[in-house]
Parts: sequence; C-alpha cells; structure tokens
Amino acid sequence: MSSAISVSTVIAKLPSRFIAENAQDVEAVFQFMLEDDEDFFIAVSAGTCTIENGEHPDPNVTLLMDSETMVDVINGQIDGMSAFLTGRLRAEGNVMLATRLGKLFSREKQS
Repeated sequence: MSSAISVSTVIAKLPSRFIAENAQDVEAVFQFMLEDDEDFFIAVSAGTCTIENGEHPDPNVTLLMDSETMVDVINGQIDGMSAFLTGRLRAEGNVMLATRLGKLFSREKQS
C-alpha cells in the first residue's frame, strides 16, 4: 500500500533516479501541488535536476494531485496518463512537457 511510503521519502530518492542523459535538451520546472502534503518542484536544466520545497514563481507545468496519487505514480502502481484520465491528476501549463517526466526518472537507482 502506498500510504506506508511518505512523500518526503519519495522526493529524497528522486535525485538518485534522475537520468541525466535523457535531460540534455530539457529546460523546465515541474511544479507539484499536493492537496494533502507540502508542495515541491523539480527544476531540470542541461542534464541536472534540483528539487525544492514550495512553489516556483514560474513553472512550465503544474501537476495537481493528492499525495497517494503522487506516490503511486512515482512507484509505478499507476501511470501518469491513467491518473490524468481518471481525474486523480490534473495538469496546467505545458501538459506535453509532463509526459517527459517518465523518461527523466527511473524506477531504479542510477549509478
């Protein structure tokens, strides 16, 4: 069950799962607005990523969901498109950019 895994645990693992070679041409800020937890954003630039708590002043895409949906998507229990189509996830801004997130992060730790 995803409730055993906290949002902060998932966020802490994201940098180790970042696939830099898939992000060489990406300059974007992905804002995550969580209904029941702290908001955070991922900034990707020239093959690097930084993750910060709070709201970015000018994100390229904003993803709105609850913490359970976020953990489920990150852990692969549901894919982002399914979450979007069933109303568990909403996106604002450059929605097509959100589809690239799956290629920027692996479910496995990167070396």
